[in-house]
Amino acid sequence: MDESKPLKVRLTFLVILVGISLLFAAVVTDHWAVLSPKVENYNTTCEAAHFGLWRLCTKRIFMHNQDLKEKACGPISLPGEHNCSYFKHFTPGQSSEIFEVTTQKEYSISAAAIAIFSVGFAIIGTICVLLSFRKERDYLLKPASMFYTFAGLCIIISVEVMRQSVKRMIDSEETLWIEYSYSWSFACACASFVLLFICGIALLLIALPRFPQNPWETCMDAEPEH
Repeated sequence: MDESKPLKVRLTFLVILVGISLLFAAVVTDHWAVLSPKVENYNTTCEAAHFGLWRLCTKRIFMHNQDLKEKACGPISLPGEHNCSYFKHFTPGQSSEIFEVTTQKEYSISAAAIAIFSVGFAIIGTICVLLSFRKERDYLLKPASMFYTFAGLCIIISVEVMRQSVKRMIDSEETLWIEYSYSWSFACACASFVLLFICGIALLLIALPRFPQNPWETCMDAEPEH
């Protein structure tokens, strides 16, 4: 038996926990994309927005002449009145007309649903790993590795759905936005994919039985005949 296997499992699991933390940060925050409308007049107030899987946040920013470089509202870090609301298709009765008019709600629902699957896979994988720490339960590492790999694949699919949503939003003739950028929640989702996918495969390789380096090892490990 490989004596370094428990150490490898714990180190891999530690990196996976970092990936899970990034995954949760991406799912619960609303800084996936930042949208800026066109500003035509100097010394006026414009409304920029940033959103995630569940909420749209708008910010009213007063633009000075010196702030107007590319005729876009922002950056979003400038001071201004901040207001957030959940998307209407998640909470009926709340309003988010700016988002509803400029993109299809199916994209938002799909991205959120796939992200929830990713979180579910990550939780199940973590339960399997914790149970595998008990004696004679190393077989749980194999399904755990697959769950982590699935979690990584789901979150990158959610990222791509969100990216297509933003692209359609900008390309729409009815849109108010002329400029967009991806923010730190988007980066967290991408980083979590890298960590979960790679470490999921690494955990699977660690869980696989070690092949003998020479034929004599198999003979020495064989049980004697009675």
